[in-house]
Amino acid sequence: MKYFIIAGEPSGDLHGSNLVKHLQEADPGADIACWGGDLMKEAGARLLKHYRETAYMGVWEVLVNFRKIKANFAECRRQITEMKPDVVILVDYPGFNLRMARFAKESGIRVFYYISPKFWAWGEGRVKKIRQFVDRLYIIFPFEKEFYQRHEYPAIFLGNPLIDHIDAWRSGAPGNEALRASMGLDSRPVVALLSGSRLQEVTRILPVMGAAAPAYPDYQFVVAAMDHLPSRLYEEAAARYPVRIITGRTYDLLAVAEAALVTSGTATLEAALFDVPQAVCYKTSPLTYRLAKMVIRVRFISLVNLIMDREIVRELIQGDLSNARLHRELDEILVTGYRHQMIKKEYAELRGILGGGGASGRVAADMVSNLKLTAGS
Repeated sequence: MKYFIIAGEPSGDLHGSNLVKHLQEADPGADIACWGGDLMKEAGARLLKHYRETAYMGVWEVLVNFRKIKANFAECRRQITEMKPDVVILVDYPGFNLRMARFAKESGIRVFYYISPKFWAWGEGRVKKIRQFVDRLYIIFPFEKEFYQRHEYPAIFLGNPLIDHIDAWRSGAPGNEALRASMGLDSRPVVALLSGSRLQEVTRILPVMGAAAPAYPDYQFVVAAMDHLPSRLYEEAAARYPVRIITGRTYDLLAVAEAALVTSGTATLEAALFDVPQAVCYKTSPLTYRLAKMVIRVRFISLVNLIMDREIVRELIQGDLSNARLHRELDEILVTGYRHQMIKKEYAELRGILGGGGASGRVAADMVSNLKLTAGS
């Protein structure tokens, strides 16, 4: 069968790559094309468009790049029409993917949504588009099931695929000393700085994270740089501070870190699954923040707190993201701080809530089974 997968950012590329591998296992003759990234390409999909050409964040950025975004829609529609896939599989990325869901559905193509957009946080009214244009929705957080039940939509929870990815990485990883040596780290404990996957996040948030470093000379602060962003971006953002920058080795860094400062998003859950106490940092443009405050409907921005439905890790948002607050939170989550072990105990409970491994395989098997059933009916 033919599969057309659309992912628009690094986390989507990660989850999409695992899905691609398991689709090929469940359907050995699978023909898979994608909009995604290097991981999906390495997994065996034909990469038609890289997410670095499609990721825009915030109201202003979208307005400035409107023509490019419009051209991307047209290009994607044309490629789907030419391929004539049996299914279009959408991975999060709702601003783009909901429009493609409508196009695919109206073109007579089945639509599966893998990893629900965060409608439970904002844009709840857009659930009606899921009901109209999506044949099957796969969610990765247990609390999402109740949300969709309220909207009379049967979302499917088969576990969280991030557990599989991290467990697979751990199974092939060298020991901590070898990892430290390979990254050129010294013997001091490590504070990892995960400043986001988008250009605007790095430029706004990394300088604040880096400013905490001079107060902790007995620690080494290390930036987990994303390889799809230019190295110059990180160098300029952290130039004034004693931090190291290591590109494309986020998991290596989390494996040896004592604590982390993390921009909200998938990285907060990754840090938790690596058992690294963290403080969550987020800052955006004043306009985007004001608009978000008007529509956000959840108590927390970090996945850790949302899954647990209580504050496990501190969230420093907008004005709260200051040097003084970062110092206070770091003091508490370092191994000498009183919250270090408390957070780790909460992480153990979180992992249990997410379920065991094998989520990606279960989702792929369900997709293929459903497509075969539909084709035979």
